[in-house]
Amino acid sequence: MAANVALVLLSSCSPSTSAAAASLLPRRRFLPSRRRRASSRATTIMSALGDDPIREWILTEGKATQIKGIRSIGGGCINSAQRYDTDAGPFFVKTNSRIGPEMFEGEALGLKAMYDTKSIRVPLPYKVGSLPTGGSFIIMEFIEFGRSRGDQSDLGRKLAEMHKAAKSDKGYGFPVDNTIGSTPQINTWTDDWIEFYSKHRLGYQLELASRRYGDSAILEKGQRLIKNIRPLFDGAVIEPCLLHGDLWSGNISSDSNGDPVILDPACYYGHNEAEFGMSWCAGFGGDFYNAYFQVPISLSSDADLIGAPSRANGQ
Repeated sequence: MAANVALVLLSSCSPSTSAAAASLLPRRRFLPSRRRRASSRATTIMSALGDDPIREWILTEGKATQIKGIRSIGGGCINSAQRYDTDAGPFFVKTNSRIGPEMFEGEALGLKAMYDTKSIRVPLPYKVGSLPTGGSFIIMEFIEFGRSRGDQSDLGRKLAEMHKAAKSDKGYGFPVDNTIGSTPQINTWTDDWIEFYSKHRLGYQLELASRRYGDSAILEKGQRLIKNIRPLFDGAVIEPCLLHGDLWSGNISSDSNGDPVILDPACYYGHNEAEFGMSWCAGFGGDFYNAYFQVPISLSSDADLIGAPSRANGQ
């Protein structure tokens, strides 16, 4: 068993690394060749574990004894992604060579929050950490995707069940700031939805666009919208629901059974219909919306719930 692990780990090392590991072994004429090989492999394993936190976790807490192969499976324009095949099953690993673990920590908290609703399938996160060469990684459950994005009705119903299952009694926001793509997303807890949405979503994005592109016209129009936004929510029943936060077509799939899967979240607690903000590039159709709105999201029908999360939770 150890020999198999060593062969895989040794094959991933550079020739100079392998030679350096071998040079640490005692050179004794009376040591049988089989024992020398076993000792060399054990040294290689320990060296590799010390230098590679991903392998270390998989071969310890991940309960694997052998890494059979590693292959790239893409990862978009921000991260790299690999599939680690082991005797304990496959693992999905994302790495980023430039960004620290905070980005993946926010993603892991969001994935775990959605997973805990037991509503729609998401990959379970296992481990987040820093890479010794700089950057960070996240290890999570590997889900074998199907050939399509799945049934729109199932997606709508299960997304609604997630929104219904997870409500916050702290208001609108999230325990940590996170990212949408690689753009920072501010999630400071706020009692009022309109204040949260105006300041931490519209206002923050407008500031970023203004600083980057110097477009004063769009900033002025956005500020005018924010100033007049409250009447747009008159009569709305608003509760702080757990949102995926970045639900476009690239973050929607299905598993091998055809059940919907959502991934790469930018989670926060907000008005459930804010989830549809990416619908222009998510491809939601009539079947999705019909199924979604058949699930009663709200715990109350009081129109004055707007901006009052404590009352929305029956307190």
